[in-house]
Amino acid sequence: MPPLHPSSYQARQNLPLRRERKPLSGADSRPASLRKPGSLPKPASLPNPASQPDPHIITGGEAAALQALSSERQELLCSLIGLALKVGLVVVAGVSLVRLATAYQERMERQGELSAVLGLERAKLSKARERFDHLFMVEGEQRLIREQNQWIAPNRLRVVWQQATP
Repeated sequence: MPPLHPSSYQARQNLPLRRERKPLSGADSRPASLRKPGSLPKPASLPNPASQPDPHIITGGEAAALQALSSERQELLCSLIGLALKVGLVVVAGVSLVRLATAYQERMERQGELSAVLGLERAKLSKARERFDHLFMVEGEQRLIREQNQWIAPNRLRVVWQQATP
């Protein structure tokens, strides 16, 4: 069966599709250059138009089969488009998850660093509180004076002696 090619006019007007014209079975379909000189193509026996339907018009069954084939192609195309969209979304989701995982890892490392620094600062704070509490207890003044015995009295100079190295 020859392929069907609807014209744009036929497609717009919903007219039945026509098949391409093909030489009838009895005719010599060879090009003139291949025929014997002086020979004419044999006349084909033409069918009686009253006894047979027009071979160029598609019947209802053929049109339904073409429409079913067309709808199958449309379904296949829609399925492929849907599959492509799903694959695209999976790729985008995968890339996003990878980026989130790396960002989470970086934040966890930073949080570990901050926890270590916070521990050091808490230790310093507790040491400073303890010292402050000792200074304001009973006899805290005497304790401060004993700690600060290396202070120089006002109007005095500190002299540091060093030995000369030979």
